[in-house]
Amino acid sequence: MDEVTQDVENLKKEWSQTVSQLEGSIAAIESCGKTGKGTEEANSLPRLNGSAQDALQLLKSLQFRLDLLAQQLPTFEEVQSGQATLESWDEQYKKLRASLRNANLQAKENIRKAAQEERELLLGGGEESTIRRRNLQTKAGMTSAAESITESLRRSRQMMVQEVERSASTLATFDESTSVLRKAEGEYQGHRSLLMRTRGLLSTMQRQDVLDRVILTVGFILFFLAVLYVVSRRIGLLTLQRKLADAIRSGSLSAEDIVAKAQRGAPAANVPSPAPPIYDEL
Repeated sequence: MDEVTQDVENLKKEWSQTVSQLEGSIAAIESCGKTGKGTEEANSLPRLNGSAQDALQLLKSLQFRLDLLAQQLPTFEEVQSGQATLESWDEQYKKLRASLRNANLQAKENIRKAAQEERELLLGGGEESTIRRRNLQTKAGMTSAAESITESLRRSRQMMVQEVERSASTLATFDESTSVLRKAEGEYQGHRSLLMRTRGLLSTMQRQDVLDRVILTVGFILFFLAVLYVVSRRIGLLTLQRKLADAIRSGSLSAEDIVAKAQRGAPAANVPSPAPPIYDEL
């Protein structure tokens, strides 16, 4: 059985016990004054009411705890059942409060009648009346002391109930914080795996970037060498063409000789330099 479900079952058992105790207190309050001892029972009425009020506060505390636990049940059906139980508890709580109010009204009426009968008996005179007055005074003193102790114990118990409620609220807050931390841990694990994949992709992109840079550099170098080669070849052809043109213009080499040498495969570098012009000296 789940831990939360077990706690709910324990709350139901405690609710039943507290309701039985409260019903007993209500019955005792309602019967006050019926035995003919109006003064004694009037002194015990606050104690009975204090016990009943403690039981009502405990029931209210159990309702609060059930409201907290019902939201944490594992299945939807159990949550619905917990909510239904909470509603039935609330109705039962209201009925018990009404019963306690009616019991107090009945007890006051009974005590009033019993006190009137005692007053008539005491005013009647005689030895029996004197003894009865003494007994009433002694019992009243003892009852007053007992009521004082009971009231002190009731206040102490009420403070303990309040502390228990505060502790239950603190535990519920801790449980909620724990669930939030677990969710945050799960999200962190998911983000961590995502970050690891992102880091791997960045490493791959960095390696690809270095490879691309190397390829571009080698390509640029090869292109530059090709351009240099083409330019150097072009400059050599232009120089050779200029020399041939100068040789043709000077007359030292004719176009037919160049064609003939080209057909025989003579290198163009063996073209003779133009002879210096000869001037007739007169």
